[in-house]
Amino acid sequence: MDIVHFLLDFILHIDKHLEAFVIAYGPWVYALLFAIVFVETGVVVMPFLPGDSLLFIVGALCGIGLMSFPIACTVLIVAAILGDQCNYSIGRYFGPKVFQWEDSRFFNKKAFNQAHGFYERYGGVTIILARFMPFIRTFAPFVAGVAEMNRGKFTMFNVVGALIWVLGIGTAGYFFGNLPLVREHLEKIIWGLILVPGLIAIFGAWRAGRAEKARAAPQP
Repeated sequence: MDIVHFLLDFILHIDKHLEAFVIAYGPWVYALLFAIVFVETGVVVMPFLPGDSLLFIVGALCGIGLMSFPIACTVLIVAAILGDQCNYSIGRYFGPKVFQWEDSRFFNKKAFNQAHGFYERYGGVTIILARFMPFIRTFAPFVAGVAEMNRGKFTMFNVVGALIWVLGIGTAGYFFGNLPLVREHLEKIIWGLILVPGLIAIFGAWRAGRAEKARAAPQP
């Protein structure tokens, strides 16, 4: 419970924790930022680490001169790209081993073929949009690897998604993160960055599930 409490406090008050770390350890903060983003995007069992809120707060701290904006963005972009590549490679490595199985309760060849077709057709958009959705951005590159999405295509959209994600949210934090109104409601904004994209993803999955059932239902 102590670990859960610390993680929750770190996520909701990441501005204070990062500021204290910068004051205490200076440039080592860039190593910390790299580690957080790489682990969140590159290790499929770590989807709960902060992502969007971290980028926003980093931008805000750069805005008041505690960090270098170009260095921070470069470190975060590299971490995001390498993290997704690592996650994709893990899925790609384990995928063929699983696909050797016959249909069972743990694996369904038809489901794999559908996932493979989906990622070949819509995978680029999925990889980019997943960057802005907590939890989903951790699993999307892994599933892309399992579904054997073309590596070159994945890499291209991985880089594009990382650039848009880091620069977009980081720049927003740089220009707006230190406004009095934003500082006053920062915890609510962090909750919004966590919950709103997640709810959108859940709603989209629900809509997609209903559409699939409607297509599969026998026509009168």
